Formats: sequence, C-alpha cells, structure tokens
Amino acid sequence: MNEPISVWDLTAREPARTEALDGDASCDVAIVGGGYTGLSTALHCAEEGLACHVLEANQIGHGGSGRNVGLVNAGLWLPPQDIAKHLDNKTARGLVETMGIMPNYVFELIEKHQIRCEPVRNGTIHAAHSPGGYRGLERRAEGWRQIGVSVDLLDAEETARKTGSDRFHGSLLDRRAGTLNPMGYVRGLARAALGAGATISTGTRALCLERAGERWRVITDRGSVSARYVVLGTNAYSDDLWPGLRQTYTMIHFFQLATEPLGARAAHILPEGQGLWDTAPVMFSLRRDAAGRLVIGSMGAALGGRSGLSQRWATATLRRLYPELGRVKFDNVWHGQIAMTPDHVFRIFKLADGLFAPCGYNGRGITTGTMFGKALADLFAGKKERPFPIPVTTPTPVRFRKAKTGFYNTAFAASQLLRSF
Repeated sequence: MNEPISVWDLTAREPARTEALDGDASCDVAIVGGGYTGLSTALHCAEEGLACHVLEANQIGHGGSGRNVGLVNAGLWLPPQDIAKHLDNKTARGLVETMGIMPNYVFELIEKHQIRCEPVRNGTIHAAHSPGGYRGLERRAEGWRQIGVSVDLLDAEETARKTGSDRFHGSLLDRRAGTLNPMGYVRGLARAALGAGATISTGTRALCLERAGERWRVITDRGSVSARYVVLGTNAYSDDLWPGLRQTYTMIHFFQLATEPLGARAAHILPEGQGLWDTAPVMFSLRRDAAGRLVIGSMGAALGGRSGLSQRWATATLRRLYPELGRVKFDNVWHGQIAMTPDHVFRIFKLADGLFAPCGYNGRGITTGTMFGKALADLFAGKKERPFPIPVTTPTPVRFRKAKTGFYNTAFAASQLLRSF
C-alpha cells in the first residue's frame, strides 16, 4: 500500500482508484500523468465522445496535485498589467480574462460532478508582509480594476479581522477564488472521468514514445497504448520520457505542515475560510482545513520531518502571527514540486504532430491544469481552431537551470533557518 503523501491524501473523502494496465490498448487520446491536467483532459475528452486512457506511474494525485496548498486562485503569478510584457496586448488580455474566470469553472465542475473536496468559495487573501508589499498589492488591485475586475484592497485593521493577526500591513482579497482539498478534487476528477467513459491505469509507468504512421504508441512497464494524440500532463514531475522537457522550467520545492485539529483554539484564524499567502520574496501560505487543522507552508523542501527545521520554522511563524495560540502539535509534513518559468507565464508545447505538453504552472496548478485539460479536449474534438489562451510553442531550455535550482534550494533552506527562532 502506498504511504500517504500529504494530509490531503489522508483526509480526502473521494476514494483512491487503483487499476494497472494489463497488455495493449488503443484509444483516441493517451494521457501521461494522473493529476489535474491529465484528469481534466480525460474528463473533457470523454464528454466529447473521445476514447481516452490515463497512465499514472503511481496513484492518482501522487505528484503536485495531491501535495498542493489547495488555493483556487484567479490570475497568474504576475500582476495583470505585467503579462503584456511577455505577450502581445490582445493575448495578454485574453489570458488574464481566462484565468480570472477559471475559479468559477472549477467550482462549477465540483458542483456538477458532486466532487467531495471541501470547497469553500470565500476568496483568497494576498497579505502584505511590509509597506513595500502593500504598495505592490495596490498596483495589483489597480491592474485588475483597469480591466473591470473588482477586488478588495484591505488596510491593516481590516486584514487583522480577516486573518486574526495584526502582523500584516494590509491585503488584497479576491472573492473569485477559494480553497478545497486538492487530493479530493483530483480524485473527484478521476471519478467523473471514469463515469464519462475514460480509462485510467495507475501503477503504470510510461517508458518511451514511438511514432507509428499517424499514431503514437506509449510503451509502459505493463503494456502499451496506441493513440492519435498524446498529452504529457506531468508538469514539474516530468522525467526523460520526452528528452528536454524538464529543462524548460526551474523546479522548486514547496513544503507544508499540518497541525492536529485545533477546534475553538484556532477559530479566530481565517474565520471565513480564506486561504492566505504573503508578499515576501520567500512567500508562505496558511489556511485551515475542514477539520480545523492549520496548514502552513513555504518555499523549499521539508527538512527534518515533524521534529526538524521545517517544524521549528512553522512553530516560530505561528508564534509570531498568533502568540495567543500557544504550543501546537504538527501531525503531517510534506513537500511538492513547482515548475517555474523565467517569465512566470505557463507554456503549452507542441512537441511533435499530435503530441502536446502543458508545462510551467508557477504554483497555479488547480486552475491552470483544469483549463489546459478543457482546451486540449476542445482541440482534439475540433471545436476550436485556437483553443489555447497563449501561443503554442516548442521547448526552449532554461539557461543555467541547475545553478538556479541549487541557488533556490540553498536560499530557501537558509530562510527556514533564519526564521526558525
């Protein structure tokens, strides 16, 4: 039996589904990766009448999807007005608008398929760690207002009421967004995809790709799948299945710890159920789950388990924000991987005829993976000539990727150490 990979794995109400490939199969669309991208692609393809087959090396949600913070964010990592620095104005505006409506689409999917993932749609809070951070939030708010989107810029006093802490200099409340149990969501997508007619094989690792005429053959350790189209939905967990794919992003870790259920002790912390992240260069996140656990995290790997450096960092951070909380016990610690692109804009790669790889989600996996899955299904079904909100490109390696990865690992570990007292 697989060991739980996160608190979400332990608490998700949607059941885990395991069934390995046995022999050879044929379909319209083969999908490598059982996360948000893969399962959204499978669900939307199946609803379009396309035969599709998901191949997952481990369990559903084993990668970033089951280790996510669970924030259903609107928008990208960048402020809205900065997207045009990397794309033409028309494409930039369309992308911002598309990402702005994606939280609503995610919550509609949850309602439509009755996905049991503890959805809370009261927004997310981007909290200012400093006066400079607040000025940055003012600029973000202005960017949204320029395109007709209403967001709430809160002062320090209003932020204290929303968060339960007086340590922030203000915040930006985006009511379009929300939170969920990320493993519950991805397992729910799997259930919905199966119900629509998709096939899912877990414990089945894709080993290589072969082109045979107008079709692809995905060779696995348990057989093969022949398909007209192939989607590599592995994002930050890509391996060498397609050489060079993982060179297109810088991989960073994000760790999290979950406390024991705290009940009334923590009822004043984010009392409306929003998820929070801050404006610091090494950002941290904070939220509560349905059982009253606090889930806190930051950039970097989980160091030392439940009694090591990451635990000391989490204890010190909660003590700084909520001194009245007292000592808390942490029951779970884990980390996941994030694919960061140099410009913080995600990619959709066409690797060859019929072979696509969305990549570089920059920490926006829930909405972005869901969006790309629908867009790919629309493309394969012939519904749209240009279904993607960004241009389709070919892979370009990130310069000095290994050096950047090493620098980030060192910097994030140092941040944990400095903030653990």
